[in-house]
Amino acid sequence: MRMRPTLSWAPAEDLPPGTTDLAPVVDALSTGGVLVLSGAGLSTESGIPDYRGEGGSLGRHTPMTYQEFTASAQARRRYWARGHLGWRTFGRARPNAGHRAVAAFERHGLLKGVITQNVDGLHQAAGSDDVVELHGSLERIVCLSCGAVSSRRELALRLEEANTGSEPVAAGINPDGDADLTDAQVGDFRVMPCVNCGGILKPDVVFFGESVPPPRVEQCRQLVREATSLLVLGSSLTVMSGLRFVRQASQASTPVLIVNRDATRGDRHALTRVALPLGAALTSVADHLNLSLDDNR
Repeated sequence: MRMRPTLSWAPAEDLPPGTTDLAPVVDALSTGGVLVLSGAGLSTESGIPDYRGEGGSLGRHTPMTYQEFTASAQARRRYWARGHLGWRTFGRARPNAGHRAVAAFERHGLLKGVITQNVDGLHQAAGSDDVVELHGSLERIVCLSCGAVSSRRELALRLEEANTGSEPVAAGINPDGDADLTDAQVGDFRVMPCVNCGGILKPDVVFFGESVPPPRVEQCRQLVREATSLLVLGSSLTVMSGLRFVRQASQASTPVLIVNRDATRGDRHALTRVALPLGAALTSVADHLNLSLDDNR
């Protein structure tokens, strides 16, 4: 079943207010067994904008849907022209203090695991090993015909060779690696087919309007069942793909803690929402736990 994309959510006036008290987060991590659920807000300090925060990309950009991508060759041309340009900037992003703090929590045995809604690979770049990429990864390309999986870097080289001289300037970069280009800038950009069967190539990510693979959902649900608490970092929880795990934890009386500057769709299920910038907040938590953010392995 395909889901229609949920692009916005208006917070109710009766939601509990945010706090600046990090003590519940410190206490939860001290106990261990914490499951992290991260969203786009964790990567904003790495230069990748989020969808719905202040200056979020949804104010100027509607993400490509799965239905549009698969139905229209012109939509695919537009996506790959913009995505190829965005990849150059996106691929240069580096982990920030928030990613490094999560990696430090894992390194010291405080986490059950990490579920990320992000497709940027920055958790792994920071040193986290036990990461479930809920929405996939931009590092991989999948053929919709034969299912072959290949490297994004390999495709980038093919696109460079096929579109020599195409150097448009983007108006902005989005959380999915998509750049903002006009139709004139897209022009006659050449799209590459699968080298194995000539089929349609798609980044190995879950588009808006597409469902997360059921085995991956069940893997995440099992992590929630085994966790002592759920720590949400930088997610508005607008889309059900992440919110369902918050609801699952709440129904099982597993404490939910959220660190996000703005109200979220999961606030009413949470023990607390800390309204602080993520990098500074998680660095402070690490300091309280006497953990270094540097990986000395």
